[in-house]
Amino acid sequence: MMLFTTNWLAKQFPSNQGKVQDNIAIKQVTTDSRTKDEGLLFVPIVGENFDGHDFVQQAIENGASAIIWDESKQLPDGILPDFPVYFVKDTLRALQDLSSAYRAEVNPIVIGVTGSNGKTTTKDLISAVVKTTYRTHATKGNFNNHIGLPLTILSMDRNTEVLIVEMGMSNFHEIDLLTRIARPDVAIITNIGESHIEFLGSREGIAKAKLEIIHGLDESGVLIIDGDEPLLREKNINQKLISCGFDEKNDYTISQVKIHTLETEFTLSDGMSYQVPLLGKHHAKNASFALALGKLLNIPTEKSKQALRNLELTGMRFELLKGINDVSIINDAYNASATSMKAAIEVVKQMSGFQQKVLVLGDILELGDRAREFHESVAEVIEAPITVLFTYGNHAKWIQTALQTKSHTLVCTHFASKEDLVQALAPYLTKHSLLLFKASRGLKFEEMIEAITTNSN
Repeated sequence: MMLFTTNWLAKQFPSNQGKVQDNIAIKQVTTDSRTKDEGLLFVPIVGENFDGHDFVQQAIENGASAIIWDESKQLPDGILPDFPVYFVKDTLRALQDLSSAYRAEVNPIVIGVTGSNGKTTTKDLISAVVKTTYRTHATKGNFNNHIGLPLTILSMDRNTEVLIVEMGMSNFHEIDLLTRIARPDVAIITNIGESHIEFLGSREGIAKAKLEIIHGLDESGVLIIDGDEPLLREKNINQKLISCGFDEKNDYTISQVKIHTLETEFTLSDGMSYQVPLLGKHHAKNASFALALGKLLNIPTEKSKQALRNLELTGMRFELLKGINDVSIINDAYNASATSMKAAIEVVKQMSGFQQKVLVLGDILELGDRAREFHESVAEVIEAPITVLFTYGNHAKWIQTALQTKSHTLVCTHFASKEDLVQALAPYLTKHSLLLFKASRGLKFEEMIEAITTNSN
């Protein structure tokens, strides 16, 4: 697959040297000098502790056909005079400008997804629905920042019809940058939670930062929102607005939610019943965003229904696994906020067929001065039929202490080491138990999950 040629790049970056007019095919753009392939464009990024320019020789040895170069730095002597080099003032800005130019060149329908919780799951749901009808390219993993989003755009085929990009942030102005690069035709805000409140000050601040996504929308663009969130619904939006949620005032109203062992079933205001292999009311809402978009893009309802039933998800997001002694494990350890942690606990409470329901909860990061408040709030939803709470981390202890003042019937223990916690799980590793693992990504809860799933077959 060819993205563009060295000649096309010369038009984007007119300060250059080497055989840039030879129409050499560029098949991949990378910031990693270890990438091995033919037709690479290497873009050296300067970070806090590294400088990609130091690895340019390795990139060329691994197949780079051209490089972008900071004009203030000296080119290494080993680069031949005819090798295509494009000189820029800032290589990161050049990567972003290049992705914006390529987005304009391909000109797909662009869907931008952001939100405090559920944006990756929603991206997966949207992708499943859209690819039934359109040639689709979507963010892989969590390539959703100022480097990952441009690389996502620069990895799409030239025949892409719909591009789905996830937009993450931790502070103001970050979504603004991403949306101006991607220029979405449709923007989706999944919800407003507490993630990054340490930097944004309040939920109102978080809403303001998420709403920066409309800065890249033109007047004909569409914004799809969580219509149950007043911080979104009460804003004056110039673009067309579509709301999804449980309130009857929404354009797409969700009702009759039923949580089964392996799926959630719900009805939408179109009168149709849908199933999605995810557990929880919040996932019914995430699916409603995908269904609303499907209707906007004239995708037949039956195709959307089938796509949701056959969903493939990015890992560690409410994965239902089997462990030692056939114990049931929910791996929801990719990330956490107080809102998503409470939602996960509510799902566990509703799942039937288990004698023991064990919560293994860890720290929710980036809460700043309000860390104790939000951790203690999680205890509000921990009650029967939950039987056990194990916590690990510097802040998760506040969940445990808050619960102890509320309930004396639950087994409730905080652990200083993962090894001790795993040992304490031993009595609960039976087919009659359900274990939920939930924490921010930095806690690396997958280490404990691996310990109780190894050799489980």
